[in-house]
Amino acid sequence: MEILAAAELLIPKLGEAKLHTEQTLGHKVESIRDEDKILFHRHIADLHRYSKDPDALPLLELAGPRHKLFFNPSQTRLGIVTCGGLCPGINTIIRSIVFTAYQYYGVEAVYGFRYGYSGLNPKVGLPPLKLDLDSVDNIHALGGTILGSSRGPQDAKVMVDYLEKLGINILFVVGGDGTMRGALDLAKEIAKRQLTIALVGVPKTIDNDIAFIERSFGFESAVEEATRIIAAAHMEAKGAVNGIGLVKLMGRESGFIAANATLASCVVNFCLIPEAPFKLEKFLQDLERRIKKRHHAVIVVAEGAGQDLLPDSKSTFDKSGNKRLNDIGAFLKNEIVKYFTQKNLEANVRYIDPSYAIRSVAPTGDDNVFCLMLGQSAVHAAMSGRTAMIVGYRNDHFIHLPMTLVTRFRKKLEINGRTWKTVLDTTGQVDYK
Repeated sequence: MEILAAAELLIPKLGEAKLHTEQTLGHKVESIRDEDKILFHRHIADLHRYSKDPDALPLLELAGPRHKLFFNPSQTRLGIVTCGGLCPGINTIIRSIVFTAYQYYGVEAVYGFRYGYSGLNPKVGLPPLKLDLDSVDNIHALGGTILGSSRGPQDAKVMVDYLEKLGINILFVVGGDGTMRGALDLAKEIAKRQLTIALVGVPKTIDNDIAFIERSFGFESAVEEATRIIAAAHMEAKGAVNGIGLVKLMGRESGFIAANATLASCVVNFCLIPEAPFKLEKFLQDLERRIKKRHHAVIVVAEGAGQDLLPDSKSTFDKSGNKRLNDIGAFLKNEIVKYFTQKNLEANVRYIDPSYAIRSVAPTGDDNVFCLMLGQSAVHAAMSGRTAMIVGYRNDHFIHLPMTLVTRFRKKLEINGRTWKTVLDTTGQVDYK
């Protein structure tokens, strides 16, 4: 369990919020008080650590509308930028921000910066789109992002210059941990210039691996789509002599999608994830026993699993700073074919890599609800003058977290936890170490 000091959860602010919401907006608002907080920890054993110093107990700010605003809505311009890989629900986030900004607050304008951080560099990017209610009305039913996306940073000084030139008061950044590190650079440059520009992040990771939050948007949609792919692999496996359906899913460092899709499908016999290293020979022997007994098998492997088994290669990195992975799916397919050939056993491997198809699907209904509330929470936080923070979900509440926290590390599936134990029980696989 993470050990945090109370001070680490304090949210930076641009200054004192002085505008009374009801007077400014002209309607009654059910607001959340700043002192309304929840416990960071859930278990009593974690709380016992603070019994001698209750003031050190880490508490989380609740997300939601505030009684006082920092920005005057009618004089406020908002910007939105989406970065990194695609993920179900990005468009719903955009729509929620735009609708909340116009309908709830009545802001002056909302701009969408195109193709990630490059859209904040006028020398390399396209001009921003001015977003209104009509232009985003139906985008929640679409996959992808109407703003486009890209990987890689831009010079913080150039981006802040552009924000100043356009008169942007609030920037919403939708992206993963690499994107948030770029946002922190932006926040530092803004603070250095003593500008009143709020920066609020909406964490985006289809792998559900953002630190300190329990659920990231798009994850549920990814699991649902992956489950359909696994069902197809199962049918392919059963339709062939000694058929083996092999599905590679997303999960660079964390196996949340692979594990949850395994449980949802109920047909997977082997689930391989980055957090649980395995010995290839033991795995292949168990696969052979399965084929001899049932004549078909389904394997789900996360993209980051088994990287230690592949031939060494010089490490390279993508524009987001992520290490490029070797293709564990293709490797396993070749090793399975080779192993069964040596055993003089027929095996028909059907290898499916649906990663891009899964990333681009439209969100489920529940993910749409989740994205709607995340977008609203982001706007409420920004209008109150909070900055260098993200909105997230923890302990059954939408909350605020400092942006510095979510860039510390990536969340991983606990191999001694209930989810992974249930995977082992459901598949019947053993520890392949």
